[in-house]
Amino acid sequence: MNALLYGLVVIIWGTTWIAIFLQQGPVPAPVSIFWRFALATAAIMLILLVRRKLRGLPLRDHLFCLLQGSCVFGFNFWCFYTATTWINTGLESVIFSMAVLFNAVNSYLFFGQKPPARFFVAAALGLIGIVTLFWEDLVTSGWSSTLLLGIGLSALGTLGFSFGNMISLRHQRKGLETLTTNSWAMLYGTLIMGVIGLLRGDDFMPQWTASYLGALVYLALFGSVIGFGAYFTLVGRIGPSKAAYSTLLFPLVALSISTFYEGYVWHFNAVAGLLLILTGNLVMFARPENWLGGRGWRRKANVC
Repeated sequence: MNALLYGLVVIIWGTTWIAIFLQQGPVPAPVSIFWRFALATAAIMLILLVRRKLRGLPLRDHLFCLLQGSCVFGFNFWCFYTATTWINTGLESVIFSMAVLFNAVNSYLFFGQKPPARFFVAAALGLIGIVTLFWEDLVTSGWSSTLLLGIGLSALGTLGFSFGNMISLRHQRKGLETLTTNSWAMLYGTLIMGVIGLLRGDDFMPQWTASYLGALVYLALFGSVIGFGAYFTLVGRIGPSKAAYSTLLFPLVALSISTFYEGYVWHFNAVAGLLLILTGNLVMFARPENWLGGRGWRRKANVC
């Protein structure tokens, strides 16, 4: 089962980045995010209601779902959508693969799970890899502030995603069902983006083109309902650090697609940087026999 979940996450999330690229245009990012998760929320809520699987939650758990929604289904995607103005979506996916390192740090901060010594080697490789990956672009652009902003926003979005991982793990350790908590969190993320769009005075009319609407449906149903459901199920089964291993693989899918659709050029520094980042992430998983079996490190931790 874990291998199937990994496969779904890698394939789906490896292709959602180009769908985000296809949504770039006149529609403001908060509006695109709002429609994406409004459609996803409606689909998953309907399924759960028909199957009588949607559970009520105490107020405290709803507040955590609100926080999870803002981290995973709201502000982080605002960062990613905005960053695509300045950097390639394939490169965004590479930065997002650093979630494995963010998760290791946050697991320690929130659950007392001390990262292994190899974490520091992995972190060093990852940071050097990021600099190497973008070095030629930075030098060519004269250390452009917009390029740096794109990199920073992608990293900030990844941090938000990692925070959402911690909240999801908290839910599952309390015995809450993943589909239920995801549904409420997605609803709250949708409402947050809707309020932001209203406050900004954005036009909520989507772009009536095949590419925009096709990307919207794909992102909502596959990227959000199926992708997030599979990922957060993995978080509960094997922990956030091991689940984030899936982010090691899907940048290869995203960059391959980006090469054809966005004209991404593979310079030497880009290849070297990508290899350093992927190697750093791989270092975090020194015992691969434990990844798919769901065994390995698990410590009891206080639940929020």
